[in-house]
Amino acid sequence: MSVFKRIKDIVNSNINSLLDKTEDPEKMLKLMISEMDEAILNLKASTAAKMANLKSVEKRIDEAEKAVSRWQERAELAVVKGSDEMAKEAIKERKEAEEILDSVRKDKAILEKEVEEGKKELETLYSKIEDAKERLKTIPPKKEVVKIKEEKTKPALRPNTRFEELENRINRIEAYRELSEKKEEPKKEEKTAAEMLEELEIENEIAKIKEAKGINV
Repeated sequence: MSVFKRIKDIVNSNINSLLDKTEDPEKMLKLMISEMDEAILNLKASTAAKMANLKSVEKRIDEAEKAVSRWQERAELAVVKGSDEMAKEAIKERKEAEEILDSVRKDKAILEKEVEEGKKELETLYSKIEDAKERLKTIPPKKEVVKIKEEKTKPALRPNTRFEELENRINRIEAYRELSEKKEEPKKEEKTAAEMLEELEIENEIAKIKEAKGINV
């Protein structure tokens, strides 16, 4: 779900229906324009921040890819020199680098999706706010006759009400992502089995490297 669902509620609403139900269409339109102006500012700031984070993530991906290649080369070199133990350690390091690479790539995919959504919603908001401004021009001026009693009985509409939680919602999404990435500590039996499987995989990799290099096992 988009972070800016509240904004969608505004832009997807039937403006004509809202104006028909209000005694002061001019006031209603000005309120909507004010809310959309503020929404645009929030959305631009959020999308710009994600675009900046995306560049940082792309740099991390490049570093992780280089680390994977570097540890693979070291593993092959260790096998050639006859040091299987050093090869095992290099393969373990390579696997860790691969996990980091996979995680950062997932971060990039999420950011790319959020940036694209932000850009699309900005386009929609710009279109809707222009429509509202054009409608405002067609409304004839209304004499300002406001009674104190009427003002007291009318529910107060605050321009910030629909968007005051945007920043908190963004922070919650980031926190949720961080919590989702945390892995539970495996049980002792499960951890032992995992270690045995990892050792077997490493042994197989070393055997493949030796075969590719023409080294007798």
